[in-house]
Amino acid sequence: MPVTPSRLYNNRNSSHKQGTHVLPTLKQKFRAWLFRHKVESGTVTLNQRRIFILPTRQGLGFAFLLLLMLIGDINYSLSLGYVLTFLLGTTGMMTMLHAFRNMAQLEIRAGRVDPVFAGDTAQFVFCFHNSGRLPRYRLKLRGRNGSSVIFDIPAQQSAEITFPLPAAQRGWLRTGRLVLFTEFPLGLFHAWSYLEFDTRCLVYPKPAAPMPLPASPAQGGAGASNTAGDEDFSGLRSYVAGDALPRIAWKALAREQGLQVKQFSMQRGYELWLDWSLLPALTTEHKLEILTRWLLDADAQGLHYGLRLPNIELPPGRSATQRTECLRALALFGLNGEHS
Repeated sequence: MPVTPSRLYNNRNSSHKQGTHVLPTLKQKFRAWLFRHKVESGTVTLNQRRIFILPTRQGLGFAFLLLLMLIGDINYSLSLGYVLTFLLGTTGMMTMLHAFRNMAQLEIRAGRVDPVFAGDTAQFVFCFHNSGRLPRYRLKLRGRNGSSVIFDIPAQQSAEITFPLPAAQRGWLRTGRLVLFTEFPLGLFHAWSYLEFDTRCLVYPKPAAPMPLPASPAQGGAGASNTAGDEDFSGLRSYVAGDALPRIAWKALAREQGLQVKQFSMQRGYELWLDWSLLPALTTEHKLEILTRWLLDADAQGLHYGLRLPNIELPPGRSATQRTECLRALALFGLNGEHS
């Protein structure tokens, strides 16, 4: 078959496309080999194998300036020029040593992280310990999404650093690979290390807008539960993210008693079921948001409530454990392999 110009062009075009796909793949594999890492637990100590150093743009500009100075010294036989050039070169090399020492032998471990609702910001806590006699300055922890925090660590002390990470959707939120780096003291060298811990944050569904609680038949035929229960005030409890604003005890806040929420009791024998089947013709996420709102309102009112989801049923109860288990079931509903 004769080779036409169009066929030749198509072959060249396809080869070019394959080349454009192969190059990023090879680059990614090379980076994965060079900066090979694994998800870690426990305490991580930064040693010479974990710290990488490269000159910054300012460092490259500084090196180019030294090269020009050296050429001028050679051409004009400037003795004092040699002294100044090598003095500046030695200073530059010392800044590389200080950049490395600013991170070397730091001990890092992952701390606690509290659950949040979708749309909020998770606060991951990392514990840094500086066992050396020199303080560590201008350390920066950065994530893939651009979130970052800058901090110092005094000599022979520990510091808890809170790393904010937006929680866009329900389920488990992991930090992914974090970069700890510094350009101290003069910004001529960039020293960095990769960190990835097995810590994760549970993200609950975002509560829907306030709406009436559903009617549900009571156990033993005692009647139906509803929004009643607002009549009997039973006390105050600490505010939890997601609580309805009308339930906040503003008078207690004015008396500088902290942010607290009113609790109400209801008649015994009434139990409220938060049932998936009560919300037909809605998307899964919208149903979960409504059930989350109902759960928070029922908990704020001190009701005995249970949760029914497809293949999941949590019996009625009234406790902090009940609230946590129901929110966990809503957060992980339908996420394969994420129920542990």
